[in-house]
Amino acid sequence: MPDLVALDLPGGPDLVDAVLRTWDQGDAILPLAHGAPATAKRTVLEALRPSRVLDATGTSTVLDGAEPVEPGDAAVLATSGTTGVPKGVIHTHDSLRASSRATSARLGIDPSRHRWLCCLPVNHVAGLGIVCRALHTGTPVEVHPGFDADAVMAAARAGATHTTLVPTALRRIEGSLFETILLGGGPLPDEVDAHIVRTYGLTETGSGIAYDGWALDGVELRVVDGEIQIRGAMVLRAYRDGRPAVDGDGWFHTGDLGALDARGHLTVHGRGDDLIITGGENVWPGPVEELLADHPAIAEVAVAGRPDPEWGQVVVAFVVPADPERPPTLDAVRSMVKERMPAHCAPRRLELRETIPRTGIGKPLRHQL
Repeated sequence: MPDLVALDLPGGPDLVDAVLRTWDQGDAILPLAHGAPATAKRTVLEALRPSRVLDATGTSTVLDGAEPVEPGDAAVLATSGTTGVPKGVIHTHDSLRASSRATSARLGIDPSRHRWLCCLPVNHVAGLGIVCRALHTGTPVEVHPGFDADAVMAAARAGATHTTLVPTALRRIEGSLFETILLGGGPLPDEVDAHIVRTYGLTETGSGIAYDGWALDGVELRVVDGEIQIRGAMVLRAYRDGRPAVDGDGWFHTGDLGALDARGHLTVHGRGDDLIITGGENVWPGPVEELLADHPAIAEVAVAGRPDPEWGQVVVAFVVPADPERPPTLDAVRSMVKERMPAHCAPRRLELRETIPRTGIGKPLRHQL
């Protein structure tokens, strides 16, 4: 049976080479967050049980308690969801190939004139998706060890045409340097420049499956009782712990809430467990965060609900001030929100933080706030 090989490598050519070597040997990869603390890596290794770890020195360390993968499996990706407990999403070569072909076709990728830039962690599906698209289409790719605004803009000036970013990263670069930017991984603005494509997808779908609300070719979408469900060749094969991945008809239940209009256009509201119900009104954190991110006194912000005896829940803004000596006030934050959104969306509490806990691609970890 094939092995699962953990790759503890920084982003770069060596990582791409290690991916190809592992696949050529018939094994599957488990990309690790290279810069994560040792305890965090150990938690992933214990949960997902690879046979060995390849590190940046070229050392391959054999591990106890290994569990093989199935023939045809290409990658296991660790995702914690909202619980913080790592679970392994198993993708096959076929599912990654289907994702790569669907995204590349929608974008009109031409290997002779396009070049991908990957500046997101490859242990996340957004980063791995870029590498897979490049490998499956023969498109050149440049992989960075992480996001650095100056390095990203230098890569664009040197010929990189396409990349994937999260909203916080997009704000730090001159986006017009790229022909196309895929945007995902956090609250998405309502209006963006024409060359920016808002994406929706999950680790379980191998990358984005809807661009600007429209499903890619080969993707079926439906909304049942408010929940977005997806069917297609790019959906995961299984979870590492054996839990069901799809229902009996092949539909993956995302846990995300949204709506499909008569034309088939998808609107994503957010995670079902992110929804704040305050005084009987629904508040989605994403749009509030997107609005507050433009406040000049706010460097970072996340929004979540907290129990309240009167309102059921209240909206709380967790804020990293741009200047710790001059933090924003609750009144200023509430006023900004109420100018653009219904009053029930305005935070009733403001908590100042030094940092906002986030995933490797910038999503706020609301359960850690």
